[in-house]
Amino acid sequence: MKWIDIPPVWLGLALVFTWWTGILQPSALRMDLPILDLLGGLLVGGGLVLMGLAFVEMRKQRTTVIPHMEASHLVTTGIFARTRNPIYLGDALVLAGLALRWDAPLALVLVPVFMFTITQRFIIPEEARLRRAFRADFARYCQNTRRWM
Repeated sequence: MKWIDIPPVWLGLALVFTWWTGILQPSALRMDLPILDLLGGLLVGGGLVLMGLAFVEMRKQRTTVIPHMEASHLVTTGIFARTRNPIYLGDALVLAGLALRWDAPLALVLVPVFMFTITQRFIIPEEARLRRAFRADFARYCQNTRRWM
């Protein structure tokens, strides 16, 4: 069952709730503004770009992108010089963007819930493994690079 406990599954669940919220929320709460469609599209696009840049950088360093696995290298270059968790940040941007695109403003509450869940279930354990494996290098990296942005 550990294969089910991966971030894309959590993102998928949050997206299903977001879509469902958009369908079920009262029409009085709908905003239907073209600017929100544009903003939503930009957030989704930005999130996908962040994820892509992170995957490319991790592939260049020949380390895993799969949570729960031991990293062979500490990646601190490219997008990882700006944020320690570009893939998770990308996930959160996609979630927020689709909430706007699907005209589900109530579902924006799911973004911090998703971020909290990802932090507790994945980021904290991943950082503990990196701290054990890369000690001083990881400590320096944490001092110089924020977790989210």
